Amino acid sequence: MKIKHIILAAVAIGSVGMGTTSCTSKFDDYNTNQDATTKVTPAMLATSVILNIMELGRSKYFVYDNMLNKQIAWAEGGAEDDQYNKLGRVSYSAYTNITDCQKMLLEAESSTEAVQNSYKGLAKFIKAYQLFYLSMQVGDIPYSESNGAEEGNIKPAYDTQKEVMAQILNDLEEAQGFFASGDDFDGDPILGGDPESWRKVAVAFEMKVLINLSRKVNDSDLRVKERFAQLANGGHLMTSNADNLQLVYSNTSGQLYPLYQNDHMQYLMISSTLVDPLKRFNDYRLFYYAAPCDYALSNGFSDTDWEAYMGIDPSAIQSENNVLHGEGKDCGPNDRYLQPEGEPLIHIGYMEQNFILAEAALRNWIDPNKASEYYKKGIRASMEFIADATPDNEAYHHGHPITADYIDEYLGQAAIQLNGDFDHDLEMILLQKYLGSYLQHPDNDCFYDNRRTGYPVLPLNPESNMNTDPNKFPVRWMYPQSELDYNKENVQAAIDRQYNGNDDFNQVMWILQN
Repeated sequence: MKIKHIILAAVAIGSVGMGTTSCTSKFDDYNTNQDATTKVTPAMLATSVILNIMELGRSKYFVYDNMLNKQIAWAEGGAEDDQYNKLGRVSYSAYTNITDCQKMLLEAESSTEAVQNSYKGLAKFIKAYQLFYLSMQVGDIPYSESNGAEEGNIKPAYDTQKEVMAQILNDLEEAQGFFASGDDFDGDPILGGDPESWRKVAVAFEMKVLINLSRKVNDSDLRVKERFAQLANGGHLMTSNADNLQLVYSNTSGQLYPLYQNDHMQYLMISSTLVDPLKRFNDYRLFYYAAPCDYALSNGFSDTDWEAYMGIDPSAIQSENNVLHGEGKDCGPNDRYLQPEGEPLIHIGYMEQNFILAEAALRNWIDPNKASEYYKKGIRASMEFIADATPDNEAYHHGHPITADYIDEYLGQAAIQLNGDFDHDLEMILLQKYLGSYLQHPDNDCFYDNRRTGYPVLPLNPESNMNTDPNKFPVRWMYPQSELDYNKENVQAAIDRQYNGNDDFNQVMWILQN
């Protein structure tokens, strides 16, 4: 991957495609900078649509998915909805980005065919990426009519979730074809406009979609197992962390890591769901993730001691956790996350790809003898990423640096081995993916893994659970109120056919049905 520090300032798109007035005035001439372009280029639009899927914002927006995934708890005021499983309604903002992708393609029509192909691949990928996650939240969504707003169709019909997933898979395969015949393109602040890098990303993401279809492996229309094997054997996999689709931060205004100078971070408490298995496996990632708790330090422990790191039960009643936080019996984020550069934010990466391949091998979609190999590659990728992204500073690893020798030692210990039992091995694969996803992969993927398989095991407390059924995790979000207000006929038809008319958090969508 060509890693570049990105400019996080918003790209001004203006009113492209919205029409113009029938006459002009001298005011327009006087207020036009004659030295600046007044034309929106495909590169400008590419920058906008790429950053739209990469940025999370600052403050608590950056860590909400970690709350839902139970990797952290929060000690500010009342109970946080995401930590306590209150999901709410989704936003349909993704469709605006998809519309901008279509404008990008129109502006690229004067480019060479090979460059146009790269932009086409990018548009296909972004549409598939954003609408996959939207469908994972609610179920049926508009897909085949998702670009209709420009032509005046403001009330799109809803495709079934099966139809959505089939179209996503087809779009990702088309994206890979366009990238294969593409050329370097302008406007890409993440991968430098390299179509082969984007092809690897599209392959990795299609494998993620397929693993999330594990309950539909026998669906002859989707060909889940066959598609996965073709991708795994196709020769375009990520081969290292250098291939990651990741956002890189720097000590420059507009490019700062979101936790830097963020007053809210004093309320972040790392969970026992994360801390306990790290301790169980003597995993040095604990010392890179967490700061030692004040209570332990004041009672004679050093920041190098395992006992100085205490996790908080993220399902405990909020008032109880607030008391522990006040007593210093919790760990905040490691100081390295509070620096201007922080660490790169991975959306699609080599670590995750290997854990997906390991699960696929476990399921006999590919060579089952490779499950352990891919599993250990995933762990190694996680540790190497952390070591490479962190200055070799005692304050950031607390006397437990992750070295090549340590990684080898870790991978050889009996406690982390796969043993041939399906449930044990699936739990280990998804647990290690979970341990490597702290403040990474911000798309609720660990929550979706748990929803799909029961792993990683996440704590549920009926006394604190804010789901409408306190004895269950919710399994979906609700449709946006704007759709119920302005596209009621179509959204209601989707609710009726999926959930017997009940747009509720506990209704089971198609992808989760056996």
